[in-house]
Amino acid sequence: MKKESCIFCKIANGEIPSSTIYEDEDFRVFLDLNPATRGHALLVPKEHFDNLFELDDELCKKAMVLAKKLAGQMKEALGCDGFNLVQNNGETAGQTVFHFHLHLIPRYEGDTAGITWNQGKASPEELEELTALLKKK
Repeated sequence: MKKESCIFCKIANGEIPSSTIYEDEDFRVFLDLNPATRGHALLVPKEHFDNLFELDDELCKKAMVLAKKLAGQMKEALGCDGFNLVQNNGETAGQTVFHFHLHLIPRYEGDTAGITWNQGKASPEELEELTALLKKK
């Protein structure tokens, strides 16, 4: 299913041109027009899902296997020093296009992509509370 107003649906289904580096029946992977680093690409399903939580499990598995394969190929082709796979869900988490997508970001020594955070500190009590709250029974 496509969403008529979704730009990623249009790109993924070939209605809008893109610099495509991979395509199959489920996904299109294309270079980001506003890259964090050289070679930054987006892995986008052809079917519309607003976010990770709407994505069915089978397609989710396929996306991660494909991301692993492409990241390896990109690392070899681009000679990058590392790699980030980034996937945001919700505006607060940095999602700006509400169509599930996975960022494939090659990392280079000294680049300024800045995909880091300030580490906090959790007390033993907080860890215990969170473990109890989150552990599946």
